[in-house]
Amino acid sequence: MNNQGSISAPQNVAQRTDDDVRSHWNRLVGRRSFLKGVGLAGAAILPGSGLLAGKALADGKREITRGDIAILQFLAAVELIESDLWQQYNELGGVNGGNPSYMAALSNLDGDMPQYIADNTDDELSHAAFLNAYLESKGAEPVHLDAFRRLPSSKATGASQIGRLTNLQSLNVDTSWYIRYRSDLNPDFGAKFRQAVTIDDEPAIPLSDEDTPPGTEQPVPPVDKAARRMQAIANTAGFHFAYIEQGGSSLYSTMALKASSLETLLIVVSIGGVETNHFSLWHDKAGNAVAEPLAGVVDPETNLRFPNLNEEPFGGEEFQTNLILPEPTDFISPGLPDCSVVRPTLDENAGAVATINSFTEDQLFKGQSPAFFETVMRLAKAADAAQRAVSDR
Repeated sequence: MNNQGSISAPQNVAQRTDDDVRSHWNRLVGRRSFLKGVGLAGAAILPGSGLLAGKALADGKREITRGDIAILQFLAAVELIESDLWQQYNELGGVNGGNPSYMAALSNLDGDMPQYIADNTDDELSHAAFLNAYLESKGAEPVHLDAFRRLPSSKATGASQIGRLTNLQSLNVDTSWYIRYRSDLNPDFGAKFRQAVTIDDEPAIPLSDEDTPPGTEQPVPPVDKAARRMQAIANTAGFHFAYIEQGGSSLYSTMALKASSLETLLIVVSIGGVETNHFSLWHDKAGNAVAEPLAGVVDPETNLRFPNLNEEPFGGEEFQTNLILPEPTDFISPGLPDCSVVRPTLDENAGAVATINSFTEDQLFKGQSPAFFETVMRLAKAADAAQRAVSDR
């Protein structure tokens, strides 16, 4: 293999999760068999899309640049990280989840939440498997993070007792995205946004059966202490889902601007579109945690409160829960008309290093080793340093 920027974790660690990803991907292909050949069938859907696909495939015969490899390696790492956190959510609250009370609390946000969680998990696993396989097909190093799967699992019913990459048991969830996408201001022009709900040191998954018994009923609104605790945890998850996916939406948009080969660009914009789709879904569900009839839940352990954002002292377009489509904002130049777009897309706000810093502030990596941070930050810096290089021919 041509080692172009090796980024693998220590190789003496069993590649259990990598094998799981590949196995899951094989099952996923079977479940979504209608996608077979989509690269050709889908090209006929929109005028010109066949031309783009054809050019991308022709371009793929050339060696992609080191910058393209750096972009795809970092995105593979991010997808492994996302796969890890979504697998935790899926084990406990997905359609085949093992914690009935958590599933019920999530379903209070939307009756289809367990199915959406399962599908989002499938998507992230497919992204990780594809990106690593594509890198290998180009003679580049795939990304393996299994050496860092050392964080503890939840002890609640339904959670597999295996090592994790990510922490979901004590999060500082950034909810400023909620205000940002309702505002006509753009962070890429210096705008700052407050938190819609302040979520600090809050679990997004049940911690143990003692804390949240798995057989607890979850009426709306929740009445007893255990039900209120579980609903607050589920509400936190709802906001965390949207936080993760809005970050992916911005990250992929930012990385697309650095791609050199058309094939790399096709990969980045195609996966990035799915990240945006995920965000739109979870944006809607998060709003249900802060609207009637569920608004007003208070976590009896942490005193975190989910207020009704449609009422005073909130209310108005800045908080209105059903305004889930991006408000038009400054774009390219303040002198141009406002435009509804993904934002931010500058390196400093949405690039690879910014993404790792944001995940760190979220406490997603709480308890991780210095070697882990060194590995992901090295990948992030290489991706941010990539520059678009277009051939003259």
